[in-house]
Amino acid sequence: MVGIMTENIISWKAAASAAARVTPAGPKLSAREAGRVVESVRYNATASVDHVHRITQLDAAENLHDSQVLVVDRAGWSRANAQTFSHLLNELVRAGLQEKFDDMGSVDRKVAEMGTAVELGGVLSFLSSKVLGQYDPFAALGGFGAPGGRLLLVAPNLVMIERELNLEPEDFRLWVCLHEQTHRVQFAAAPWLRGHMIDLMSRLPESVAGGGKEMVDRLIEGATEAVRTARKKGETPAVGTAADGENSEDGETATGTDAVLNPVPKNRMTALLDEESAAVFSRLTGIMSLMEGHANVVMDAVDAEIVPTVKTIRRRFETRGRNRGAFDTMIRKALGMDIKMRQYRDGQRFVRHVVDERGMAQFNRIWEGPDNLPSELEIHNPRLWIDRVLDGRAASDRPADTTDDDRPEGVR
Repeated sequence: MVGIMTENIISWKAAASAAARVTPAGPKLSAREAGRVVESVRYNATASVDHVHRITQLDAAENLHDSQVLVVDRAGWSRANAQTFSHLLNELVRAGLQEKFDDMGSVDRKVAEMGTAVELGGVLSFLSSKVLGQYDPFAALGGFGAPGGRLLLVAPNLVMIERELNLEPEDFRLWVCLHEQTHRVQFAAAPWLRGHMIDLMSRLPESVAGGGKEMVDRLIEGATEAVRTARKKGETPAVGTAADGENSEDGETATGTDAVLNPVPKNRMTALLDEESAAVFSRLTGIMSLMEGHANVVMDAVDAEIVPTVKTIRRRFETRGRNRGAFDTMIRKALGMDIKMRQYRDGQRFVRHVVDERGMAQFNRIWEGPDNLPSELEIHNPRLWIDRVLDGRAASDRPADTTDDDRPEGVR
C-alpha cells in the first residue's frame, strides 16, 4: 500500500469549522425526538447486515459488524469528511497549490490558506445538507475509526426527506442502510480493494505536479462559485446528491461514498492529466461505477417483506428526482454531480446484466482480485467483462460485434 500523507497545505479542520458555521441545522427536533431517531437509525444499520448477506450471497457479509456506526448531524458529517480528506487527498491538493503558495509572502500565504479552507468549507456545507449516508473505508488509515471503517448516517437529512415525501421512517432508514452496508461488504469481500484504490489515487499527484496544476484551482473555484452564487441569490437549491436519490435508472442513489473515493469530476480531471494518469482515473471510474451500481442492485432486490413500503419510496423518489429546477441543475453540473449519477446508472446496468445472465455467484468473482475488476469500457459493455473474466476469452477471440458497441463518447 502506498502512503500519501504529508503536512497539510490547507487546514481541513478550518474547512470543517467553516462548514459548521454556515450550514443550517435542518429539521427541528426535540431532544427526545432526536434520541429516538438516533436509536432507530442505529437499529436499522444493524438490521441491514443480514439482508445484505442474503442478497449478495457473500460469505464476508455474514454477521459483519466491524465498522463504526456514527449517526451524525450535518456539522459532524463535514468534520468526518475533512478528517478523511486530510489523509487521503492532501497530496493531490498540495500538488495543485504548492507552487502558487510558495510564490507568496508569509502573510499572503496565510490569507490564501485560510481563504482556500473557507471555500472548501462552503463545498462541505453544501454537500452536508444532501448526503443521507456514507461508508468511509479509509477512516481507519488516519486513525479516525474502527478497522472496518466507519458508517456515517446523517440524521437531519433522513428526517427531512421522510417528512417531505411522507415516508414511513423505519422503512426509509432501513432502505438507506442497505445501500451503505453493501459498501462495507464490498471491502470485506475484497480486503485488497482499499489498498488498490489508494495505490491508484497516489499516482495522480505526480501528473498534477508535472503540468496539471490548474486542475485543483479550477475544481475548487468552479465548485465554490456555484455555492456562492446560490447564497448570494438567497436560494436554496432543491436537495440533491444522495438526498434526492433513489435506486432506479432514472434517478440517484442514497449514498455519499464517492465524496471520498471519487472526489474530482471526470470531465475536469481527464482534460488536465497526461495519458497514463488519465488511464488511472479511468480505472478508478470503473471501480466507483461498479461499487455504486452493486449497492443500487442490492437496494432494488428488497421487497415488501423487508421494506413494506418500498414501492412507495421508489415512486416518490423517482418523482422528486424529475422535478429539479434549472438552478439546481446548474449547481449539480458545477460540482460534478451529474457525472457521478451517470456512473451510478452505468454501474447498475453492468451489475444487472451480469447477474441476470450468469447469476450472483458468478458475478461475485469480481471481488477475487484486481484483475477481475471491470474497466470503464467493460462497465459500458458487460459482455467484454464476461468474456474476459468468466469465460477466459482474450479480446482477439471475441466476435467482432462485442468489441465496439455500447461504447460511450470518450471511452473508445
